[in-house]
Amino acid sequence: MADNPLVDVSFEIPFDRIRPEHVEPAVDRLIAEARRTLDALAKVEGPRTYDNTLGAFERATEALGVAVTVIGHLESVATTAELRSAYNRARPKASEFWSSIPLDAELHQALQEYAETEEAKKLTGVRARLLRKTLDEFRRHGALLPREGKRRLAEIDVELTKKTTSFSQNLLDATNEYELVLDDEEKLAGLPDSAKAAARQSAERKGVDGWRFTLQGPSLQALLTYLDDATIRQAVWRAYNTRAARGAHDNRDLLVDILRLRREKAQLLGYRDFADFVLEPRMAKSGEKAMRFVEDLRERTEAAFRREQHELEAFRREIEGPDARPLQPWDVGYYAEKLRRRTFDFDEEQLRPYFPIDAVLGGLFRLVERLYGVRVREREAPVWHEDVRCYGIYEDDRLLAAFYVDLFPRENKRGGAWMNALINGGDFERPGPHLGLFCANVTPPVGDKPAMLTHSEVETLFHEFGHLLHHAFSEVPIKSLGGTNVAWDFVELPSQIMQNFCYERPSLDLFARHWESGAPIPDELFEKIRRARTFRAASAQMRQLGFAAVDLRLHRELDPASATSDEVLRFARSVLQEYAPAPLPEDYAMVCGFGHLFASPTGYAAGYYSYKWAEVLDADAFSRFQQAGVLDPAVAREFRQAVLAKGDSEDPEVLFRAFMGREPRLDALLQRAGLDV
Repeated sequence: MADNPLVDVSFEIPFDRIRPEHVEPAVDRLIAEARRTLDALAKVEGPRTYDNTLGAFERATEALGVAVTVIGHLESVATTAELRSAYNRARPKASEFWSSIPLDAELHQALQEYAETEEAKKLTGVRARLLRKTLDEFRRHGALLPREGKRRLAEIDVELTKKTTSFSQNLLDATNEYELVLDDEEKLAGLPDSAKAAARQSAERKGVDGWRFTLQGPSLQALLTYLDDATIRQAVWRAYNTRAARGAHDNRDLLVDILRLRREKAQLLGYRDFADFVLEPRMAKSGEKAMRFVEDLRERTEAAFRREQHELEAFRREIEGPDARPLQPWDVGYYAEKLRRRTFDFDEEQLRPYFPIDAVLGGLFRLVERLYGVRVREREAPVWHEDVRCYGIYEDDRLLAAFYVDLFPRENKRGGAWMNALINGGDFERPGPHLGLFCANVTPPVGDKPAMLTHSEVETLFHEFGHLLHHAFSEVPIKSLGGTNVAWDFVELPSQIMQNFCYERPSLDLFARHWESGAPIPDELFEKIRRARTFRAASAQMRQLGFAAVDLRLHRELDPASATSDEVLRFARSVLQEYAPAPLPEDYAMVCGFGHLFASPTGYAAGYYSYKWAEVLDADAFSRFQQAGVLDPAVAREFRQAVLAKGDSEDPEVLFRAFMGREPRLDALLQRAGLDV
């Protein structure tokens, strides 16, 4: 065990030495060590103090948490059959252990005893908040249940872990299972050269002739946006929206089981439904309030959404004649792109040459250096794949944080983009640097040319780096209250505020240079970017609101105890249809691939509305940057001190008011989207 790199994970994580056979022994040992620590804590003789009770509780599971995070990360970016098997054996054990903690009567009693001491009553600041939140989390996770209820709750948590893990793995396998190989170049009509080159390279790497397309983001979006052949667009759209809904990687029954277990858990704990359970400690507080927020935004968006749909239908009839068939879901992106080109004389492919990947990362780092007075430098560290890089954020020669960047799609890597905190350096006695990462699946390099990104892919990188900064700038001396450990309807504020810089000339000029000539984006093209930002903004907003609505309604209205998988899919489809720009086919099963909701026991479940909730916050907060000229270090310093550094040391409402001096206003979001008319 001494040579197991997962047993004592240090800041320099040895990713190059971690093997599947290390996983289960490390988790077993770390669970046993944590359990011994907690047992000793519960039996402390003599006066209870912060150090021997609450502080000891905070530290007890730290090593296990880091190890499980590292294992889960590797399973998501470099999975193998062996690693998946080891992960599937180890993760339920960790879940069972964590679920057992609030159910431990002696441990709960120890914390309550400490809460009654004079020392505890005099606690202030983050230590007082830690005590309040710890006791509340014990209550929320079953400490007051009778014995049989505790037993059932522990079973539910383990089952949720197993089923959500299976859901995630089915989704990855179903995505990888699909490929479309075209051997006739005429069928590629409409595709930009960048997409054709990427498809040719993909085919060559697989040893096949022609052009190979997959369901990974860059490949899928190119087909649905540009390909002239509607039959192929339909086939690919259907393949994507029926992923994991049939065959060997079928998530339909898992979907029902997950919803059923979540509902049972919530009601066992005394809540009406899973949404109320999840949202109680968040800004929304309840499923009803979150749903009202979604419905309010929908009402404000509906008229513009219908107008945009009429405009798109009219545009199609204009170019194809009055007998053109009604738009289908696989037509919307294609004709919307054509309409955007005509309206603004703008094609996002025009921007790719200005966004080579190294320049984008370099510019992102220069932006942060200018705003926050830090330096970002590449550093040496073991990595899990040759494409991965590691960087450090330095302030006055002190390493604040290090982070890894993993940007390109692979078959052993899950889709989407995300940030993860690996190590939080917050500690009263031994503060140290933070360690994190962000991953994406952006357009990879083709041939000897650098990877050149779309503007939306640039936004994605800025978004994830905003999460990373929240982690890196944390000054909270308690790990569980630091960095991104905040309410999930607040956690998107730091990430989404960074996306705004992708539309501002001062920040774009830091990095948006033509990869060959070095010229900045021409003024005319920049103005097109700004004008096109609100193009079909109502449709984009309705899409996000649809995801939020189906999430909340699945967790609030549907009775999974009596519903079949087909009934769940029909229910989800009927909800999403209300927000969709075209009729959804009967076999539409997008929720079987909705990893945000079903790939972990909680994740964004009952919380997808958070993206729009935080968008209200970021649109409002970014107005301060704009009023000060965008790149004002003084405003950035205030944002860092009021929000990024504070983690969960105060309620989110308090932190927002500290920066803005008032409550958030919805008008800023509607104005930015051009929906305030």
